[in-house]
Amino acid sequence: MSKKKPSDFSDAKMEKIVSLCKRRGIIFPSSDIYGGLNGCWDYGPLGVELKRNIKEAWWKDTVTSRDDVVGQDASILMHPRVWEASGHVQEFTDPLVDCKKCKHRFKADSLEEDKCPDCGGELTEARNFNLMFKTTVGPVEEEGATVYLRPETAQGIFVNFDNVQTTARAKLPFGIAQVGKAFRNEINPRNFTFRSREFEQMELEFFVTPGDDEQWYEYWRDARFQWYQDLGIKKENLKLVEHTELAHYAKACVDVEYNFPFGWSELEGVANRTDFDLKQHMEFSGKRLNYFDEVRKERYIPYVIEPSAGVDRSTLAFLVDAYEEEEERTVLHLHPRLAPVKVGIFPLLRKLGQPERAMAIRDRLKRHFAVQYDQAGAVGRRYRRQDEIGTPFCITVDHQTADDGTVTLRHRDSMDQERVHEDELVTVLRELIFGK
Repeated sequence: MSKKKPSDFSDAKMEKIVSLCKRRGIIFPSSDIYGGLNGCWDYGPLGVELKRNIKEAWWKDTVTSRDDVVGQDASILMHPRVWEASGHVQEFTDPLVDCKKCKHRFKADSLEEDKCPDCGGELTEARNFNLMFKTTVGPVEEEGATVYLRPETAQGIFVNFDNVQTTARAKLPFGIAQVGKAFRNEINPRNFTFRSREFEQMELEFFVTPGDDEQWYEYWRDARFQWYQDLGIKKENLKLVEHTELAHYAKACVDVEYNFPFGWSELEGVANRTDFDLKQHMEFSGKRLNYFDEVRKERYIPYVIEPSAGVDRSTLAFLVDAYEEEEERTVLHLHPRLAPVKVGIFPLLRKLGQPERAMAIRDRLKRHFAVQYDQAGAVGRRYRRQDEIGTPFCITVDHQTADDGTVTLRHRDSMDQERVHEDELVTVLRELIFGK
């Protein structure tokens, strides 16, 4: 176990983001007081709000704003036959080699030479290593059944296809969405939260009639690429990369890649999984997972289009893209929907009734938005603190407030200020954050 330090990352921008995350309570090393646990991270007070906002934005845009997608929440522990049917027991492996001299372990397909990159020693033959975590179910470990911590949320959707389709009375095309934890025993967790052993996924399995799958694949490819831009990521930092070598279950696959400080890497995958998964689970379970088409008057196994995004990778991408060092401040230009704190509220002075008025505004606004009250230090310093955590708007109660009930509303990105009556703040802020 080794504590993760900013020096683990070669890029200066990444070092600064890691430092900011630790300093401002966004992301901490897991088990920090014990030196950390490699490949695991904890989200602090601001980080958990940012991450939750990303998940809620995905859920709203993918599920609740549509008529053709429903949600579910499958358990992390599933019957072990699920992973045999999906191919994870046989296929979910990495080839590993060990150095005979320094005993370090590496993924064989990541090495450019046939010697240890650390000491130059001789390497062993490659051996396959399954990435799933094992545990047992039952009070006695030796007699318990072996189960796995799920390496993806998708299989929980496939095994529930009939349950959800029947109870939701869903007709093709329709999707089932889930947000949840997944676990992979990664050999080399790296690049902060980009590759870790415990992570969250936002996955959609969109079931379609065979023959319509290609147009729906293109639809979800374009929609998911646009989603990141709609939430503030610069288009020049995103690209679509089609796979030339496909997984055994896929007819087509494309990655949405982001230009991280450590290079272009996958943010989300969109795959045409055909009918592979439902067929496999029908065969292994003996249960019917096909669909009766009332228009065609026939039964068939649907094809599925899968957009699969990582919550932690998305959080990292939004942080990286939003981070900017200006002449007098460090600022996170987070989209208002994602910002952990929507509004900072200050009294200009600690007297003349200004703190009481500011706290009354705080109490009124916190029923609608995540707000933060601050009366410590010069107002310019308070603005800078809010800029650094991405707060899009700040309200200052000043001398004029007592005269006409207006406050100063300051915009993070432009630093422009305007006067707004305190009674209109909820309406004005709601439009600024969520749109009209």
